[in-house]
Amino acid sequence: MLPAIVILASGSGSNLQSIIDNVSTRRIRASIAAVISDNPDAYALQRAHCAGIGTAVVNRSDYPSRNEWESALSDKVYQFRPALVVLAGFMRVLSGRFVDRFEKRIMNIHPSLLPAHRGLDTHRRAIEAGDSIHGATVHFVTPELDDGPIIIQSPVRIEPGDSAETLAKRVLEREHVIYPEAIRQFVEGLISFDDPACR
Repeated sequence: MLPAIVILASGSGSNLQSIIDNVSTRRIRASIAAVISDNPDAYALQRAHCAGIGTAVVNRSDYPSRNEWESALSDKVYQFRPALVVLAGFMRVLSGRFVDRFEKRIMNIHPSLLPAHRGLDTHRRAIEAGDSIHGATVHFVTPELDDGPIIIQSPVRIEPGDSAETLAKRVLEREHVIYPEAIRQFVEGLISFDDPACR
């Protein structure tokens, strides 16, 4: 039986699509059990539907408090008994309680070379900082924002005249390569949260 992956996404789902493509070609030997979103209008849900993957929406506005929303999200994810939870453009910060429930098996991708430029608006910040190299990082998730053991990083050179938009496009192309690769390594048992190679 293939290991189950649950993917959380809030937006267009381009990283989700790259994962779907790699699963469909069996490069990633796993099954996508569900795509769950906090946004009922997320195009990621349509991508999942087109691939025959089940979806669910756990909308923050349907719950009186953040804690109740996150509990519902956590319970929905847990229903699928995932070997791995993948954050693919999921735009909510998850609490330590959620992270602990799926300890050492939540993965995220961040558009910078961590630990540089945690948080949002990374491309503009990298340009304004005068960086010559930017990039993307796949890492395991801990309760701290954009922290946790790093799995893969891919550098992207900042070219003269780059805008945040042009840089973001090139970084996203790298994300579509390294995220499926990190997932492949995890489901094949080549890496783990406690692996010394994940620093």
